[in-house]
Amino acid sequence: MAIDLSPYWDFGNPALSEQRFRAALVSASTDDALILQTQIARTHGLRRDFAKAREILAGIEPKLAGASAEVRVRHALELGRTYASATHPPELQTPQAQEQARNSFMAAYELAKKEGLDRLAIDALHMLAFVDTAPADQLKWGEQALALAMASSQPQARAWEASLRNNVGYALHQLGRYEEALAQFRQALALREQAGDAKAIRVAHWMIAWTLRALKRVDEALAIQLRLEKEGAAAGEPDPYVFEELEQLYRLKGDEARATQYAEKRKQAGS
Repeated sequence: MAIDLSPYWDFGNPALSEQRFRAALVSASTDDALILQTQIARTHGLRRDFAKAREILAGIEPKLAGASAEVRVRHALELGRTYASATHPPELQTPQAQEQARNSFMAAYELAKKEGLDRLAIDALHMLAFVDTAPADQLKWGEQALALAMASSQPQARAWEASLRNNVGYALHQLGRYEEALAQFRQALALREQAGDAKAIRVAHWMIAWTLRALKRVDEALAIQLRLEKEGAAAGEPDPYVFEELEQLYRLKGDEARATQYAEKRKQAGS
């Protein structure tokens, strides 16, 4: 069995994650060491040091022929992420970079699917939405990834469901298909509540309220966002996106005074 990477990752602190991965290298088997190196490369990508990430991945390449399928899939995935990801600024999203990313993600997907590595196949599909950013394309990749997650018997693949439903809902929202988006967001919320992550639950509620506003169900949206404001304050995590929604909702209700109040709160919170 390949190494479990979850104890080492803190996606909010890539530098700390790198330290953990490097410490684990000391006692790792050959394949596990290669997997750890792909994740070290990813920590650099999260810090926007894409050149360093590619340098690390290039060092792995000569060993790929004799490595496990998981190593090869993870190498392709991380190489793709050096060309397209949530951390890439627009100026780096050139046609050449997008093509390199697409080729790498498709290679990762095809090998992962062939080898029954469902969670990695899903990861590759979900990354293709960072390459093909038109909402219709994002919906296509999201639905394909969701179908794979739902058909899989592997717990780590099924664990993708909440995130994928959020992604599908977002694409549907962008396409103006608000009722369908709302259904996806409600299913994502139920899954988040089962998992018990308070921050993720608040985000799921926000997505629902955002869509209710689009549906002109202003009072329902307002009630949710006001509750989220209180929950964020109690958690010591005031959310500028909540303030932004409250600003817009009060404008829709014709309450300019409160709208201005939340616009100021949004600025203070850094949005």
